[in-house]
Parts: sequence; C-alpha cells; structure tokens
Amino acid sequence: MIDEEKTHHSVSHLARVLGVSRAGYHAWKTREESERKIQDRKLKSLISQIHRASFGIYGAPRIHAELADTYGVHIGRKRVARLMSELGIEGVSRRGKRRVRKSISEMPAAPDMVRRNFRASRPDELWVADITYIPTWEGWLFLAAIIDACTRRYCRWSMRTDLTADLVVDALGMAVTLRRPDPGLIHHSDRGNQYGSLAFGKTLRESGIMASMGSKGDAYDNAAAESFMATPKTEIIYRNRFKTKDEARLAVFRYIESFYNPIRRHSSLGQKSPQEYERILEETAATAAVPS
Repeated sequence: MIDEEKTHHSVSHLARVLGVSRAGYHAWKTREESERKIQDRKLKSLISQIHRASFGIYGAPRIHAELADTYGVHIGRKRVARLMSELGIEGVSRRGKRRVRKSISEMPAAPDMVRRNFRASRPDELWVADITYIPTWEGWLFLAAIIDACTRRYCRWSMRTDLTADLVVDALGMAVTLRRPDPGLIHHSDRGNQYGSLAFGKTLRESGIMASMGSKGDAYDNAAAESFMATPKTEIIYRNRFKTKDEARLAVFRYIESFYNPIRRHSSLGQKSPQEYERILEETAATAAVPS
C-alpha cells in the first residue's frame, strides 16, 4: 500500500498511519525475492502458456499432468491450483444445458447390442454416434460425430445446415475411409430419423458394420455418445457466439483436429490424449504379437 500511495503521500506519513516502520519499508523494497517466489513466477508463466494453448479449457488436474509429462515439472496439484487462482484463470466445467429433442425414427430399429455397456478393449470395436446443434447468428449448424468408445477419439464428423440423413451418412463414410475397421465393428446410436434411414443402413452393411440402437425414449441407452459430445459443447460451442456458420465450422474443426484428438488430456485415459492413448495401445499390441 505504501508503494502504491507514495506518489500522493510521504512514506513517513503512510508508515505512521499503517503502523509500520519506515526502515522496514525500505528493507522490504531492497530485499531479494525468495527462491519460492522466483519459482512461482516462472511457474505462473508456464501455467498461463499451457492454459492458453488449451483454449482456456484446462483446470488444475490437466495442467498438473501437462507440467509433469511435457515439461518435466513435478509439483503438487494444490500448488498448481493456488497459482491458477492468483493468475485469475480456471478450467471449464460442464454445466447443465437445455436438451434439444431429436425426432425418433418410425422405421424398425436395430437391436441394442450394447445394453449400456460402453466399454471397449481395443480401438474400432465400438463406435458411438450422436448429433448436436450449434447456434449461430445465421441459424443452426448441425454436427454429427462418431467417437471410438475405447480411445475417446473422434473418428470422424460431419457438419451441415440441415438434418437430413446425409449428415450421418457423410460422417460414417469418412470414418470408414479413415479408420478402415475390420468387419464386426458395432455402431451404436439413438433412434433418430437419420440413423434409421435406408441410406445410413446401406452404408453400414456395405462397410461390414453392425448397427445397434438404444431403446426408444431412453437417454441412458446412448449416454456414452452424449457424454462425449458434451465435451466440445462445453469447451467450444457454449463458450462462443458464432456470427456465421463458416465461423462455427472452422472453430469446431480446429478444436477437434488441433486440440481434442491430438492434445486434450482425459482423466479416463490416464491423462493421455486420444491419439496418444491409441498409439500406446498399438505399441502394446505389437509387442505382444512378437514371438518371445
């Protein structure tokens, strides 16, 4: 306070009002920073850098993991939280949002082959799919995505300005082209009109993928996909106001391609990103296949 007010009042007067000695103030001014404060200042710079690189999404747990894995900095998580608080930054947490109901297909539904068991032991064993709505000043943009249940990776996605079957057919076609899964992969979704269309069913059959759908009106039967889709909604969609649909497309593309798949840490994956976790699984499988 003396430092801030000394341009308006004398140091002697301020020291007397505050009940401290003038000599003590000057000693404080000339005293060197403690090693702890020097370290904290350097850590704050690094934490700010990591927070910015994560689109302002990471909280203390993920920044703590990033510091250790990427920079070799091993400090306590509580210290990270304290420094973030001093910097005035925080991570993004999920908040309840109004659920937009999708129309249910009247066509015969595929059987539920998952039965709420969304665990998968390897990539391309179970894909879960869902559609979400992105508001822009130009109107709605629709995002259909396919996520690998094992690695949490966005296999592929599609964005359109309408809710026709092409939205999900495009996402599936691109996912198959990119991943080239073996026959027997399960694709699980809700009973939305798009997933029950003839065009989508034909694409599944031609790709050797088995269709699975949750029960009618039961949100829990596609809970995994909705949970995975909640991540981009919380971290990129709800935090922005998009003027145009092209602006929204670019933001979602950058988020998934440049951050979510290659970088974003997941607590369920041991604080690894989807691509890193998939690489570890591939290396482990390759090692196990080599004869001893």
